[in-house]
Amino acid sequence: MSVTAQELSSEIEALSHRLTRLRDEVGKVIVGQRYMIDRLLMALIADGHVLIEGIPGLAKTTSIKTVAEAVQTNFSRIQFTPDLLPADLIGTEIYRPQSGDFTVKKGPLFTNLLLADEINRSPAKVQSALLEAMQERQVTIGDTTHTLPDPFLVLATQNPIEQEGTYPLPEAQVDRFMLKLRVDYPNKVEEKEIMRRMARREKPTIEPVLTPDDIRQMRQVADSIYLDGKVEDYIVDIVFATREPGLYKLGELEKLIDYGASPRATIYLAQAARVQAFMSGRSYVTPQDVKDIGPDVLRHRLLVSYEAEARDLTSDDLIQQIFNTVDVP
Repeated sequence: MSVTAQELSSEIEALSHRLTRLRDEVGKVIVGQRYMIDRLLMALIADGHVLIEGIPGLAKTTSIKTVAEAVQTNFSRIQFTPDLLPADLIGTEIYRPQSGDFTVKKGPLFTNLLLADEINRSPAKVQSALLEAMQERQVTIGDTTHTLPDPFLVLATQNPIEQEGTYPLPEAQVDRFMLKLRVDYPNKVEEKEIMRRMARREKPTIEPVLTPDDIRQMRQVADSIYLDGKVEDYIVDIVFATREPGLYKLGELEKLIDYGASPRATIYLAQAARVQAFMSGRSYVTPQDVKDIGPDVLRHRLLVSYEAEARDLTSDDLIQQIFNTVDVP
């Protein structure tokens, strides 16, 4: 059923109040970090997984737990360790001697919001167990495939400065994260408020203000956001500029990028730009929406060369250069 622009704008306005209520609830616990909270909400609406990178103590885990409390969904937390097994994640079959058959004991993966804390501390066999769940929204235990609940989101954290006892995430898994966020220190005003609020035993109570039906309604509205053909071309140009920079007057990047972004980046850029427009209260996507969300979608999909590392250039630096150069419609 087609929806008029006026009807779509009315729906966006009505749903935006629910997002405001959720931000207010999260704000009872989390000071600042508006960027991270908004990106978590974006992932929830866009049905995409999130990888959050930041040093310890920046409220990564607390933010995810608080958002989960403000949404009426199931939540599980898994602390990833080197001795974690796939069965600890997805579950296993248990033999019942009384009946002579097997029964399935489901693992903590069967939830709506999964916090994978310090995800890079587990070896490849555990990471591979996540691949099917993240992409197909299902897991296989024994000979049986089990569908995961809807919504299902993996919200993972990792520490960028500690390398001992960690394992680099496989590229195939990293590519399945819709967004990779980089979280930084709070400013002085926020730090003072954090000290005042958190240096007490009594903690605020979070009320659930968003239901799974609300999330599904937001997804439906976000899918209806208008994406003009020229903006679609812009998204494709941005992604192609990471693969063939010479075609976009960026020849100097050819030696700095080993591998560009995959087609999954194109899909996620379009989805995230629609949600960015929705969260901004608009019924259409602008090129600025693509620019705003672009670094979070692309930074983990660009493999920089040794030459770039030698020049102390990160994927963020190269992405910024691409956005500064590619023509905006």
